[in-house]
Amino acid sequence: MSLWNDFNDAQSNANVIPKGTLAKVRLTIRPGGFDDHSQGWTGGYAKRGNTGAVFLDAEYTVLDGPYAKRKIWSMIGLYSPKGPDWANMGRSLIRGILNSSHGLSDKDKSPEAQAARRINGFADLDGLEFVARIDIGTDTNGDEKNEIRNAVTPDHKEYARIMGGSAPMASAPSYAQPQTQPGYAPSTPNYGAPTHQGQPQQPQQAPAPGFTGRPSWAE
Repeated sequence: MSLWNDFNDAQSNANVIPKGTLAKVRLTIRPGGFDDHSQGWTGGYAKRGNTGAVFLDAEYTVLDGPYAKRKIWSMIGLYSPKGPDWANMGRSLIRGILNSSHGLSDKDKSPEAQAARRINGFADLDGLEFVARIDIGTDTNGDEKNEIRNAVTPDHKEYARIMGGSAPMASAPSYAQPQTQPGYAPSTPNYGAPTHQGQPQQPQQAPAPGFTGRPSWAE
């Protein structure tokens, strides 16, 4: 038992989520009021800083797990007068967010995947849910704060569990093995069809050849 006057073993009040934590989050873009029609930045989503840099003011809400309801604020770079690096990092993050949200492998080059990585405007990003890898940076005072710099795609072994096993883009469906009642041997699989009053239901028609179960999007 701890002594009442010795606080060395008291829990730390650090308010940061550990670096490398994976969590399902929802992205909310806090409007910044800056538009540049030549760049396609409309709707007042972008924000321009004092240095001339342009970014999305992103708020991420953790949806599940031990850090549920915690919020993380960070920026998604769109433009920097210092060069293209910040904007390229922002584009990379948005690509990852789209992949994660739509259940796409980063290696998927199909027309459907390419369509899902295109947006009509920043409004398409607002409200997306995806798996994020939480990082730690510093604020203007030098204090630690959480940031999100990477999104986790289905290529990661933990993706399906964290997303709740309901990734929007699924691979070809897996059908249940044929079930039989004692003394009954159907000539065609019933794909797990339920039985009623102990009698087997009529076998279901097998899926058409070439069916993948893959939904289609516009990239």
